[in-house]
Amino acid sequence: MILLSNIQDEVDVLTDGESVEKTLSIIELITSGGTSGMVIILILFLLLIVATYIYFERIFAIKAASKVDSNFMNQIKDHVSNGKIDSAQMLCAQQNSPVSRLIAKGITRIGKPLEDINTAIENAGRLEVYSLEKNVSVLATISGVAPMIGFLGTVVGMILSIFELANAGGTIQMDVLASGLYTAMTTTVGGLIVGIIAYVAYNHIVVKTNKVVYQMEANSVEFLDHLNEPI
Repeated sequence: MILLSNIQDEVDVLTDGESVEKTLSIIELITSGGTSGMVIILILFLLLIVATYIYFERIFAIKAASKVDSNFMNQIKDHVSNGKIDSAQMLCAQQNSPVSRLIAKGITRIGKPLEDINTAIENAGRLEVYSLEKNVSVLATISGVAPMIGFLGTVVGMILSIFELANAGGTIQMDVLASGLYTAMTTTVGGLIVGIIAYVAYNHIVVKTNKVVYQMEANSVEFLDHLNEPI
């Protein structure tokens, strides 16, 4: 009985020892990488803020640009057919959207050859597309640069680990290598996370922009077809 009691006490001690787990928070993980790791993580965090701001700013701008009254083109065609050019221009000014601005540019060229009207609309369309794609290239840049910065942190972390190992006097201790390894791993993960977020945001904005461009082209063609109809 005494032997069984001693064995049970040892099992209880072992169980208590195994139940103790050391947890590591994100803050501790970042700060464990030392100064170089924190600097790189800070750069990645700033890139993430910039990418997030551009994404939401563009989404709201594109959403506003895509709003067109479903009866807009019918009203424009009625005004043009009845010779009410001023009313058509006033309606375009009230809409104040990329589509209405293209139509307004075409209305100002009414009376000239159809080719000249088409050219004027195309030139105005390029300006509208440029406005829709404002700062979108920055997202593409961040999606490519962020992983590279993360990999730079990996290289820096490995260099620090090798340096500490070389100065350890032939004795390998994990706590000596820990700072460099934390720098290598945290910066790599951070760079990939920021890069993936920026890449997804970029492609989503491109899809939304293409929808608005298609809407502009469709309405422009409808307007030109109306002008080309025989009287």
